[in-house]
Amino acid sequence: MSDTISIGGLQVSKPLYDLVANEILPDLKNLEPESLWASFNAIITELATENKSLLKHRDSLQQQINSWHCDQRGKKFDPQKYRQLLIDIEYLLPETDNFEIKTGNVDDEIKSIAGPQLVVPINNARYVLNAANARWGSLYDAFYGTDVIPREKQDNHQPVVGFDTKRGEKVIALALDFLDKTIPLGKASYRDISRFSLLDSAENHFVENTLHFEVQLKNGNYTSLADAKQFVGYHQEDGTLSLLFVNHGLHIELQINPQHPIGKLHTSGIKDIILESAVTTIVDFEDSITAVDAEDKTLAYRHLLGLMRGDLEAHFFKHGKKVRRNLNPDRHYISCQHHSTIRSGRSLMLVRNVGLLMTTDVVLTTTGEETPEGILDTFMTALIGLYDLKKLGHYQNSHCNSIYIVKPKLHGPEEVAFCCKLFSRVEDAFSLPRNTLKLGIMDEERRTTVNLKACIAIAKHRVIFINTGFLDRTGDEIHTSMEAGAFLPKAEIKKQPWIKAYEDWNVETGLACGFEGKAQIGKGMWAMPDLMKKMLDEKILHPKSGANCAWVPSPTAATLHAMHYHQVNVIQRQQRIKSRPAASLEDILTIPLL
Repeated sequence: MSDTISIGGLQVSKPLYDLVANEILPDLKNLEPESLWASFNAIITELATENKSLLKHRDSLQQQINSWHCDQRGKKFDPQKYRQLLIDIEYLLPETDNFEIKTGNVDDEIKSIAGPQLVVPINNARYVLNAANARWGSLYDAFYGTDVIPREKQDNHQPVVGFDTKRGEKVIALALDFLDKTIPLGKASYRDISRFSLLDSAENHFVENTLHFEVQLKNGNYTSLADAKQFVGYHQEDGTLSLLFVNHGLHIELQINPQHPIGKLHTSGIKDIILESAVTTIVDFEDSITAVDAEDKTLAYRHLLGLMRGDLEAHFFKHGKKVRRNLNPDRHYISCQHHSTIRSGRSLMLVRNVGLLMTTDVVLTTTGEETPEGILDTFMTALIGLYDLKKLGHYQNSHCNSIYIVKPKLHGPEEVAFCCKLFSRVEDAFSLPRNTLKLGIMDEERRTTVNLKACIAIAKHRVIFINTGFLDRTGDEIHTSMEAGAFLPKAEIKKQPWIKAYEDWNVETGLACGFEGKAQIGKGMWAMPDLMKKMLDEKILHPKSGANCAWVPSPTAATLHAMHYHQVNVIQRQQRIKSRPAASLEDILTIPLL
């Protein structure tokens, strides 16, 4: 354990104390270490006991469920008696009246743009910068570098060394097919293009003061977009003309340079296609990292500080060369109306704190008791988030003055209510307007699933996110009902009625609570980062399910998954889902036993 500093009625580990006193507070006015840690102590004094009580209540409910299953051994399972047990012990609560969420000051990336969501460990600067920069990704690279196109070998059965021209041509063919489907031309294919041109309306008798683009085809004819509104701007630099288009709220940038080695591979001269990819990124303090001591935890907070200040850097060697990675700048274009327009160069970042279960010795009470790590995470996330709210960084994360915090492993409405109380206390500590801290509720515990509407109702002024996740949710399904008997294997569990009902229930509940146009409904991680062809075939089910975001494990996966949101209009899907029969609670409560 690190040395500690006595301050504000607490024992704060020296690495964390130094980070706060020497790196965070100097740029924040009217905050001093003594008063800061005293305010954290006040929060701990009020809420740590309640945190413990909630965990004891989890155990109590579980013991009652375990005892019931043990008493039922040898008897035929009675689903009605089982459901009554859950009602009697207040595990299953009465249905909540209809309502709509009231969350305000939410960025477009969350409320209105459907797209991939990247999850990245906060303790690796190289990875977290790569994720933040994954807002835009090369479709050419994503095709070329993955198994979407099978690898060919030479006659000696060895992989092709250097740039594989044949593979490059296949990449371009696939990419042009994608363009034909997403930003189609009028009665022509991108395969038939010989030249791109920009037309100024003042010279070509179009609507006054607007730009249009057209293409010349190999046969000499001219055409343009089937829907002219999809062209939104351009940028020109170093011989490359970049044309910006939009489809289903996501942007596509065509980079035209017939003299470029890649541009020469096809008559269209497209040297690359850049897709708006990871629209949002969850910067993760929970499942994807290990933080076992003060040094680990402080490093994680320091990386978050670097993201909010915009000065985080990573230095590493790649292909024998030293590389420096930092945050990408914004992307500048000229709109069709000749105005300068800016698109963010970075993913909107949410922060996933740890849940209620963990405690930490990074901060101790005066009696030497560990403090709840989830409370420390929220306090530090808000403190560091002040850099964004006060516009002290090189870039702005939220343009709506919000801090987005995702809370995992919550068991039911009372734990959601605890998080809302915690957020309010932290807002008061930093004199922030109420509901500055927004809440993402992860639907990965059984008690949250069956009471999801009640959970959302409690957080209706803060909630910006719900999601499903097969692995964690299955784990809690097994843990909750372990005394009922042996469970099916994982592959078989995926085929059972409860899992489909769970996935549908989440989307339907979110839409019924007014998430459309206000908040994210998410789906879980693709856990096979090397199997991109399989992901491209299967993960389209997530936008088809009505979810407006879904987790991906890498920037490349984000770019490939972005294609699905061009194929599926999620807003239209949500409209259809709102009118379908609701998923069955009985199916959700059906235990997937062997």
